[in-house]
Amino acid sequence: MKKEKDTKWILSITIIAFVISFIFSLVAELVIPNAFIVISIFLVFIFIFLGIIFDIIGVAISVSDQKSFHSMATKRVKGSKTAIKLTNSREKVASFCNDVIGDICGVISGSCGLSIAIKLSSILGFNLLITTLIITSIISAITIGGKALGKKTAIKNSNKIVYEFSKIISPFVK
Repeated sequence: MKKEKDTKWILSITIIAFVISFIFSLVAELVIPNAFIVISIFLVFIFIFLGIIFDIIGVAISVSDQKSFHSMATKRVKGSKTAIKLTNSREKVASFCNDVIGDICGVISGSCGLSIAIKLSSILGFNLLITTLIITSIISAITIGGKALGKKTAIKNSNKIVYEFSKIISPFVK
């Protein structure tokens, strides 16, 4: 029974990852080739920011203390029941936040960076290899630095982060 549930979860998360990746890629492919360079760079920062935010949420859910949410639920505090549901499924929620959204945003921001490098090198006459290396290195550094900073914040403020996230998503959770 447990193995069957795990297999279902893996299949579901794989399909969800495909769909989200497809949508994010579609947005990037429709916007970046036809947009001004500033808009393309802004879109890359949105993907980086999304990846960092979801990484923070995934870590916070992993380390949060469920007891405080039970206390809040008895007082009927908005979002507390959703926080309990999230922490009851912390492994799956963390996997979704960190692996699905975080990894997809990392891949998409990298591919957007390549498109930006191609644009910049053709517009400004820069060497494509050097431009690509610099842009992808910047994207990687910002992503890794942001996630490192975010992890510290997530661990320190896990319950608050889970609660705030739960308030936002509670209208969408059964």
